[in-house]
Amino acid sequence: MKTVKFGNSDLMVPVIGLGCMRMNNLEKSAIPYYIERCCDLGINFFDHADVYSDGLCESLFGEALKSVSVPREKMIIQSKCGIIRGVMYDFSYEHIIKSVDGILERLGTDYLDILLLHRPDALCEPEEVAKAFDELESKGKVRYFGVSNHRPSQIELLKTCVKQEIQCNQMRFSIPYSSLVSTGIEANMITEGGADRNGDLLDYCRLHGITVQAWAPFRGKNGSFVDSNETYPDLNWALGEISAKYNTTKTAIAAAWILRHPAKIQTIAGTMNFDRIKEAAAAADITLTRDEWYRLYTSAGHLLP
Repeated sequence: MKTVKFGNSDLMVPVIGLGCMRMNNLEKSAIPYYIERCCDLGINFFDHADVYSDGLCESLFGEALKSVSVPREKMIIQSKCGIIRGVMYDFSYEHIIKSVDGILERLGTDYLDILLLHRPDALCEPEEVAKAFDELESKGKVRYFGVSNHRPSQIELLKTCVKQEIQCNQMRFSIPYSSLVSTGIEANMITEGGADRNGDLLDYCRLHGITVQAWAPFRGKNGSFVDSNETYPDLNWALGEISAKYNTTKTAIAAAWILRHPAKIQTIAGTMNFDRIKEAAAAADITLTRDEWYRLYTSAGHLLP
């Protein structure tokens, strides 16, 4: 499995990570085996959040860790906090500290490799975040910090007080759901794709050495776009032809499209289907040509002005 540098740190992470949002869909007895098989593929990066099934996914993972043969130090475990589902977002010192303590307890580990602030809190006070990050770092509870779904200006606001580097930003990104790139391609145009929804986030992250993590890499605007969605017939035709050329699957090509971008985006595959994970892992060995990348992009309905 290929790896990429995580932000500006010395940590190397696999280009494909496992999103654990649906881990509660597995039989409890199957989870240790699933974790081990992912590690066998080189996918030793596990992405959690305290709101995934209200903490159940973390608890199931933590229970499974007691019986897996892979040492904890050989895994990279990431979790997110800041969402109180259906109520509010909370980046207060008290909430961040309480959340991380709960995450660690459910995962059965002494530390998180990475903590992300899940979604922007409109009432965010950077001083509160900084106080929490300092305490978590000094007590050895979190090694690296990042955010999810944040605009550049929101990251800059955090940086006015937070001394730790913001190493990553996890954003929704796939071939059909790709405003991260369409904003730049359709620059200076009054078009749907040209609308600036992210504040030129992709360029900002490249300029500042921030790793972009892609969540929902196989989903379009209304569900999966691979095979099962009639909304994207042209895209599936192109995926089929290109996957045949590389003797692989459509899923692998969809992941390879993300990996082809020079921003060195890490893809978080949130599936509990091991065959699908194997297909995603195959993307690490595929480098699409420029014309293949653009063909997939336009076949999803995006403009080339």
